[in-house]
Amino acid sequence: MKIQSLAGVMLAALALPVLAHEVPADIAKSPPATPFAAVSGLVTLPDFLPGMGQLFVDPATLPAGPFLAYDHDGVLVSTIYMLPLSQLTPDHRFEDLPSPGGAVDHVDVYYNAGHPGVEEPHIHVVLWHVPVAEEARVAQ
Repeated sequence: MKIQSLAGVMLAALALPVLAHEVPADIAKSPPATPFAAVSGLVTLPDFLPGMGQLFVDPATLPAGPFLAYDHDGVLVSTIYMLPLSQLTPDHRFEDLPSPGGAVDHVDVYYNAGHPGVEEPHIHVVLWHVPVAEEARVAQ
């Protein structure tokens, strides 16, 4: 039994590098590389949004994104999609949305009535790259 357990542990250890999804260096720290731009430079929003962080987006991907969200130390904490309700129909699909920030720990989905940059009501899909306990890094 010990041999089987040891073999399982070794197999799992060897598989981890394959399963891990490293955050690309060009987006791991704020500011990310072009084509991403600070959302606060594109629309009238603060540089840091409590609960979300400092946001960057490739303007060509608006309104859906992905938006890259960073904590106060400039570390990527989540990838956010803002999906307009008008586009959530049987005839329109959002497929193969990337997670440029790497592995996803958990996901939040919630309604937003609209804000500068994405004025129409939409759904936020937040792909957290940090554990729930670390969401506080962008709480304030």
